[in-house]
Amino acid sequence: MNMKTFKLGGVHPAANKLSDKAPVVVAAIPAEVAIPMAQNLGAPSKAVVQKGDKVKVGTVIGEPGGFLSSYVHSSVSGTVTKVDVVPDATGKKVPAVFIKVEGDEWEESIDRTPELKKDIALDKQQIIDKVKEMGIVGMGGATFPTQVKLTPPPAFKPEVVIINAVECEPYLTSDHSLMLAHAEEILVGVEILKKAMGVQKAIIGIEANKPDAIALMEEKAKAYPGTTVQPLKLKYPQGGEKQLINACIGKEVPSGGLPIATGALVQNVGTAFAVYEAVQKNKPLFERIVTVTGKSLAKPSNFLARVGTPLADLIEAAGGLPKDTGKVISGGPMMGKAMPAVESYMVKGCSGILIMPNEEARRKEASPCIRCAKCVNACPMGLSPYILAKYSQKNILDKAEEERVYDCIECGSCSFSCPANRPLLDWIRQGKGKVMGILRARAAEAKAKADAAKAAAEAKQEPAKA
Repeated sequence: MNMKTFKLGGVHPAANKLSDKAPVVVAAIPAEVAIPMAQNLGAPSKAVVQKGDKVKVGTVIGEPGGFLSSYVHSSVSGTVTKVDVVPDATGKKVPAVFIKVEGDEWEESIDRTPELKKDIALDKQQIIDKVKEMGIVGMGGATFPTQVKLTPPPAFKPEVVIINAVECEPYLTSDHSLMLAHAEEILVGVEILKKAMGVQKAIIGIEANKPDAIALMEEKAKAYPGTTVQPLKLKYPQGGEKQLINACIGKEVPSGGLPIATGALVQNVGTAFAVYEAVQKNKPLFERIVTVTGKSLAKPSNFLARVGTPLADLIEAAGGLPKDTGKVISGGPMMGKAMPAVESYMVKGCSGILIMPNEEARRKEASPCIRCAKCVNACPMGLSPYILAKYSQKNILDKAEEERVYDCIECGSCSFSCPANRPLLDWIRQGKGKVMGILRARAAEAKAKADAAKAAAEAKQEPAKA
């Protein structure tokens, strides 16, 4: 097996794939759902329903609130009871549509037949339009609106589609279970993405701890010319877009640049499946596979759950919250977010819920930095995390910018590798946020000046034209 990996940095946390043998179980539909309008990177969607409206599974209930935004569809049938706010996984209040469930009636336009549909009838632009209409976003956690990613700037020429089936985050198995259950649908989704991007080549990257998925996808991919499966060595954060590109095609994304600059478009394997369902089955994105796991959990599970399902319901279905629970995380332990409470609701980008026992959830006491450079060796972006943390902590933002804090992908490899238990990522994340704000303001000011200069130049030319 010809395995590859990315060149720079990386760490090897324990995999803890406790649910990798668990079959996908269809989660029970709750009595009421609350479907958040903030389910994508960018502007939240705008609710287009109100109290008393009747909806079906697949009915549009939210429209894009900007360029970087997406449609939101009802995951249930019933009556809208209110449009209010709910806490997201971090505790932030976001708008949501509450629906009382009454049966399970789907929009008639959705093809619910199980037959695989291989022939792609839509052309490139029709695919992109359908992906937008069906509310597809990146399923790896970033939730970038997929239609935007499928329309890169004209200056960049796509050459290959790379499918991120790595799932390097410890504990999570939702992508693994998806591949075992829907390998061929994923491959048709890859063909759709290739057609949308006008490329003939696709690479599906899968880490070596999923040999059954590698074998299945390799066998099925034989019927799809130009699509290959690339087994990858175990190393975190291989699922990072820039790291996966480097592992699969050996190219590096330039500092501050777009991944498409390498000629590669990266999409999560869950996104490929959602694209298949959208284009071939006219099915909006209103459900997904989510892993609910933890060492003390009675039944680590993979659920096919509707968007808007209370997360507490999924935890209960996996055996209930253990007595020794110290922390509940939305996502995995490396890049996930600790939840202040479980009173939150399922969203498109939720790949997992991790319940950590109290003993493992406690942070160890930090001690002074010993300049061992382990964080430097671990950083997959070639940064110096201990220096970035220092500048961020002391608010020396010009120096943080010089040290490329904006290139940090917030993978947590630095904190994981630090023998002094220093919260490096916490400080770096704060500094990065401030620097990115400065960069955005600087870009806006430069644009305003350029626009003003252009307007002045055009004004000078007006008399001559007259």
